[in-house]
Amino acid sequence: MAAVVRSIPDWAGKDPEATPITTGITNRNFRVDVGGESFVVRLSGKDTELLGIDRDAEDAAARAAGAAGVAPEVFAYLREHHALITRFVRGDPIPEEDLRREDVLAIVVRSVKAIHGCPPIPSTFPVFRIVEGYARIARDRGVVVPQTFDEAHEMADRIEAAFSKSPTPDTTCHNDLLNANFLRDGDHVWIVDYEYAGVGDPFFDLGNLSINNGLTPEAQELLLTLYFGDVTDDRRARLGLMRIMSDFREAMWGVVQQALSTLDFDYVAYADRHFTRLLSTAADPRFEDWLQAVT
Repeated sequence: MAAVVRSIPDWAGKDPEATPITTGITNRNFRVDVGGESFVVRLSGKDTELLGIDRDAEDAAARAAGAAGVAPEVFAYLREHHALITRFVRGDPIPEEDLRREDVLAIVVRSVKAIHGCPPIPSTFPVFRIVEGYARIARDRGVVVPQTFDEAHEMADRIEAAFSKSPTPDTTCHNDLLNANFLRDGDHVWIVDYEYAGVGDPFFDLGNLSINNGLTPEAQELLLTLYFGDVTDDRRARLGLMRIMSDFREAMWGVVQQALSTLDFDYVAYADRHFTRLLSTAADPRFEDWLQAVT
């Protein structure tokens, strides 16, 4: 942090005050108050490039989303210090149960669509390759990959084959739509944390938003209606299948973090929780129908 502060000429002689932000399970984050302004400084965690994070692409995504009005403005990107500095924005967390309400989900969807409307950024998000890469890295570093991986990987192969027959046009996506990354300011929702942003299938974002925030079946229908204007069997199927892939990515992220992270967090339990939910979702009797509907 001292090196970062010294690297900002505008902060010289102003005695910045840094306060740790305790949320987050990958990086170290601080609020910095200086000269009557407030910023967020994010210091990258160790070996995060092995998680598929491209910090230059993250900067590009954050700037694009900032220009679209849904991300805090990027103040500085200090590549040599592995630091991204953004303006501090005020907002309140959104309780998961509130996301089932049309008025709240509508403003979240509006911000997600704004990200999807951004110009392409210099990074892709091939989720089917990402889970495989996480498994290789974990094994190379001595982490035992759960046997559940093989079962999940077989399902992922079937999902990928179905999608490949009728692909959705790629867009710039956020790919980490956890509740913690939403800040509500009145009728506007800020979306933060673009380290996994990349060009990919927008249905991954919708599935990720849906599964990570506990959307009920009724709320899932509402999500599709708000995003597309109507619900079709194809869209319903793509959402259901990407809910599975979202949990597969989260589970394998938890596995590979066991080899990489130095933060005090139970990544084993995190991975187990997502594997359990993944298998539960995949056991839905509509799974085969979803595959058919996509093709």
